[in-house]
Amino acid sequence: MAPVSSGCDTRCSSVRHVDEIAEAFYLPLGDGRYTPTRATESPWEAEAQHGGPPSALLAHLAAAAGGQQPVRVSVDFYGAIPRRELQVQVSPVRPGRRIDLTEAVLTVDGRTAAVARVWSLAPGPTPPVVTPAAVPPAVPDEGTVVFPDLPDFGYQHALEWRYTAGSPEQLGAADVWTRVRIPLVAGEELTGTDRVLIAADAANGISVELPLDRWLSIPPGMTCHLTREAQGDWVHLACRTRIEANGLGLCTGTVSDATGVVGEVAQPLLVRAR
Repeated sequence: MAPVSSGCDTRCSSVRHVDEIAEAFYLPLGDGRYTPTRATESPWEAEAQHGGPPSALLAHLAAAAGGQQPVRVSVDFYGAIPRRELQVQVSPVRPGRRIDLTEAVLTVDGRTAAVARVWSLAPGPTPPVVTPAAVPPAVPDEGTVVFPDLPDFGYQHALEWRYTAGSPEQLGAADVWTRVRIPLVAGEELTGTDRVLIAADAANGISVELPLDRWLSIPPGMTCHLTREAQGDWVHLACRTRIEANGLGLCTGTVSDATGVVGEVAQPLLVRAR
């Protein structure tokens, strides 16, 4: 999903209130069809979707089919995902009561735009050894705009962002609390996994190592590993990006809720000068 601009354009219309964006990221049309709203809007292209909402939609539908705890969500983006009516088809790959693999395919105008594979496991009795909780810093009182130098785009304002380390004004590693402000699908309650995946694809944007006006960092996919459902409204991302001399990079992030770590996110990056 290549960026096309870093300057202000006709979208810089001061969209600051979530009710100016949409009632949800997606409006259901029936038979696996959905209309993406302004809340899915990418910063790079007004008619494309940010990767977070479609990743969450695919995993949401795949998890609903499996019925267990999603533990690995791997999403491949085949290119920019148009902000037009889409269809999702869910198929069992390896069904099972304890271990399940389900695939969800997103198409727009008959073309495959993204594919997710979701491994789900059945929780069981508490084992004799449990990893101690690593609790992130408390949610700060003040929020911020996470991409202040980019044009207004719907996705940015569909979440609250509150930094605990780093800031949008500086390059490098950063940690931020996020809160999704609207439902993923109109008429449905958000799950903890929905909240994680809507935010997780922003990890490489949170921890950019190079100026966005001169460099592209393109993630062709995202993988998120989870050990449990996130609890509460807030999800914390502790994000780091590493760039190699060969023009490739990797963004990783630790995902937590208020009680501790729930998983990890990783994004491979194609790094190129504009």
